[in-house]
Amino acid sequence: MDTQIKDAPPPSPQPTVAEQKRAARGATRPGDRIFLGLSRGSGILLLVIMAAIAVFLTYRASIAISKDEANFFTAFEWNTQLIPPKFGIAVLAFGTIVSSIIAMALAVPIAVAIALFLTHYAPRKLRGPIAYVIDLLAAVPSIVYGLWGALILVPHMNGLYGWLDDYFGWTGIFSWQQGAPRSMLTVGILLAIMILPIITNVSREVFRQVPQMHEEAALALGATRWEVIRMAVIPFGRSGVISASMLGLGRALGETMAVATVLSPSFDIQASLLDPGGGTFAQNIASKFGEASELGRDALIASGLVLFVITLLVNGAARMIIARRKEYSGANA
Repeated sequence: MDTQIKDAPPPSPQPTVAEQKRAARGATRPGDRIFLGLSRGSGILLLVIMAAIAVFLTYRASIAISKDEANFFTAFEWNTQLIPPKFGIAVLAFGTIVSSIIAMALAVPIAVAIALFLTHYAPRKLRGPIAYVIDLLAAVPSIVYGLWGALILVPHMNGLYGWLDDYFGWTGIFSWQQGAPRSMLTVGILLAIMILPIITNVSREVFRQVPQMHEEAALALGATRWEVIRMAVIPFGRSGVISASMLGLGRALGETMAVATVLSPSFDIQASLLDPGGGTFAQNIASKFGEASELGRDALIASGLVLFVITLLVNGAARMIIARRKEYSGANA
């Protein structure tokens, strides 16, 4: 008995309170502390940059709005050269939102369908080449899309516009007066083509992360391929698809050169999506900033502030949707 007591190892010393706190923070070694500091500093720096942008936009916008004789939110004109100046964002807000809605309505279903095809239907020999082409489309500059839209897309839209006018012109939304097809519908189609690769790539990667056990369990219960996608794949990847859609929407809201190349802008709101006219925030800033006076630049900055707020609201809404559906996504299964 005495021998066993002598041979027993001495009890390990209890960690101090400071050591317990460092262990809880995960920064017990110098490398961990350096990485923690860099990560925390990066997050704080991002918040500082966002706050600085917001302060700058708000300050310059307040100067312009204080001198505006029209209602900034409802006026249908943009003339900063008048004395006193009159300008408003009603047309720009309408055009930005409508063109983005058209782009999302066209791009999201097609992108999700392509992502599902690549992950669950396409043969192995086709997956690589198709994915490679989609990656290349995501890297094409926006000005190239704009030139393609102006030289190729616009001249070939007459047939589609005529068909929409023949069958849906009675709605008023798709009535066509035989004008040049440089309208919101053409802009929306071009934006849909531009954001399609982004949404497809992110959705494809999300669908590839679906646990194999979920799909095998559904197949073992007798589910068809479509039932597996509907019950296992889409619920798991719903949050990822929403995030991908928000990335695409962010590009559609802020797209500049492609819209400026294709659209025939005017400060009026057309009831039909096929008639030329309208404008967007980014297109208006790009086309008028170079020749604007100091007050005109402040007015353009004020419109940029509105676009900034819209983008923040859209991303905030997306975060809320993802948070509400997190428990159903399958990520915790």
